[in-house]
Amino acid sequence: MKGSREKAASELFAALYPSLAGWCRRLVDDDGTAHEIASEAFTRLWSRWTAVAEPRGFLYVTAANLVRDHWRKLERERRAVRRATVEAAVGPRNEQADPSVRLLVQSLPGRLRVPILLHYYADMPIREVAALTGRKEGTIKADLHAARELLRAHLRRSLDHTL
Repeated sequence: MKGSREKAASELFAALYPSLAGWCRRLVDDDGTAHEIASEAFTRLWSRWTAVAEPRGFLYVTAANLVRDHWRKLERERRAVRRATVEAAVGPRNEQADPSVRLLVQSLPGRLRVPILLHYYADMPIREVAALTGRKEGTIKADLHAARELLRAHLRRSLDHTL
């Protein structure tokens, strides 16, 4: 019984994985991400193998949901970078000297970095950031302000060196 289940799973993988990964590739425009999504869809199928009546449909619906999650994550990252850049910018951009906002955020102390990542990158409201970190909303607001000031100072120093 177990051997026939494994054989059926293996045959299904061989038959559907290439087309599922190709479909994902067209949606996300990245080979690595497409393979991750297709693999994750199969992993989720295997965990429910006996309960899924239509494996092909399950795989494509699951992959579509994972693609949507990927798109949402990319959009959150784009918005966060735009917001952080607008709030931290003090002058015209100099592409060669302008440090990566991501690297600057990574260099912040953890107490400041976590609220920035949750609020700007994960798009969480201050109330939720406070609940997740176990800190008061006022503290989170102060930490966000302090982090923006540090980012602004880093950018100001970077721009001063290029002028």
